[in-house]
Amino acid sequence: MVYIYHMRDVHLKAIDLNLLTALGALLAHRSVSRAARDIGLSQPAMSRALDRLRHLFGDELMLRSGAGMVLTARAEALAPRIHAILADIGDVVAEPRFDPASERRTIRIAAVDSQTALFFPGVMARLMKEAPEVDLRAMPLGPDIASRMQAGEIDMTFSLATYPLPAGAHSELLLEDSLALVMRRGHPAARNPAPSLADYARFSHVTVSIFGDGHTEADSTLAAAGLERRVALTTPHFTAALAVVARTDMVTTLSRAFARRFADAFDLVLAEPPLERTALPLTMVWPAARKNDRLLAWLRGIFKQTAAEIGDPHLPPIRSGRIGGGSQNHR
Repeated sequence: MVYIYHMRDVHLKAIDLNLLTALGALLAHRSVSRAARDIGLSQPAMSRALDRLRHLFGDELMLRSGAGMVLTARAEALAPRIHAILADIGDVVAEPRFDPASERRTIRIAAVDSQTALFFPGVMARLMKEAPEVDLRAMPLGPDIASRMQAGEIDMTFSLATYPLPAGAHSELLLEDSLALVMRRGHPAARNPAPSLADYARFSHVTVSIFGDGHTEADSTLAAAGLERRVALTTPHFTAALAVVARTDMVTTLSRAFARRFADAFDLVLAEPPLERTALPLTMVWPAARKNDRLLAWLRGIFKQTAAEIGDPHLPPIRSGRIGGGSQNHR
């Protein structure tokens, strides 16, 4: 068969890019049958592909010679370029190799001060060694956290497992924490490891309110028993709560892991609060848009390893029920 070709403009949108795969196999095998087997086509389908390629390039590409086929000069020139193009397409489609050491990113995490103080030192120590170009930005937590995550302003945050997730968000348990009643070492009640609810009501309290209404489950428990406590200070900062308790006869009820971490620095003691539900199952939460983010997945693993070093194996099991009445308040 003799092909007569005419010079013409060839537009990319008019090219069936699947033909490049067929051309690559033909150039590699120099055989229609072997090329067909290589990419899973029938021999007639590969023959049709060769006809289309001859028309596209305006060249015979392959000619019979004895028992086999030889490439034309045009095909010989095309071979390395087609091989490179197919390799590049493969690289584009294939998932790139992940190496945290070569990542250069800033991860934005919405968190309160207790979470940054508890987890960030250990996490940053790992990042400096294993991902030195990855930076963390601690962002303020607020009632608009769901919309900020959906808008891509926040990569990850923390929440209690008992809180409902924003639409489309994903979560993973980070730490099985619990509430602790915290007071200074010389507090009059420091020798009592399990104060009664009446004792609890007599204390002056420091509470932490991030963006809630100030009412907590502890207040509901006291009210059900006909009791009321004095909240002498409400602050958005957990560290401030510990610092105030360290200097007064006030008490605070907050994360056991956080209080235990800084108990020696502030000379504090921890007791069991007389509350029905004390579990604080802490989770990491990230938006659906970050579901396949391999750096964020790797970073969550670093957070989990850090939390495992912090966690208390003697904590009670997680009890069911919503903690804190749905607001980011601590007792």
